Amino acid sequence: MSGETVEAVDTATHRRLGIDLFNGTWRLIELEERTPEQMDAMIHAAHASRHHWAESGGTQAHLARGEWQCARVYATLGRAEPALWHAHRCLELCEAGGEGFEDWDLAAAHEATARALLVAGELEEAARHACLAREALAAVADDEDRQIVAADLDALALDGR
Repeated sequence: MSGETVEAVDTATHRRLGIDLFNGTWRLIELEERTPEQMDAMIHAAHASRHHWAESGGTQAHLARGEWQCARVYATLGRAEPALWHAHRCLELCEAGGEGFEDWDLAAAHEATARALLVAGELEEAARHACLAREALAAVADDEDRQIVAADLDALALDGR
């Protein structure tokens, strides 16, 4: 590679990649069954999306949502340790606040934490975070946003309603 240069990726391209990879990851999450290659793609696409949001100068909310998606991917795959890592990062970012957060972000962060804890077998703590998520849902103004997070919580089948 001597003498070769790599051109920097512009902010708009990073942003587009962040969005496209997020959406592609979501399509893989929604599959009922996945091949090993699709599992690999889901993991790498979620991390790449989060990376491109950071490189694009995305808001703290974008970064938190990227962490949320990484947590969701690992929880979907039954991988407790990385699911917990990313769920806790998501929650930390949401609690710190900053630009771009919406009223549903905190509820989603607690849902991700509950989901990761459930995968880890920590049922009591998972139920506590599900309860915190439901409490945070009370502040969500938009009915559709509230229903999306509530459906994710319902899927966990945890007491804490």
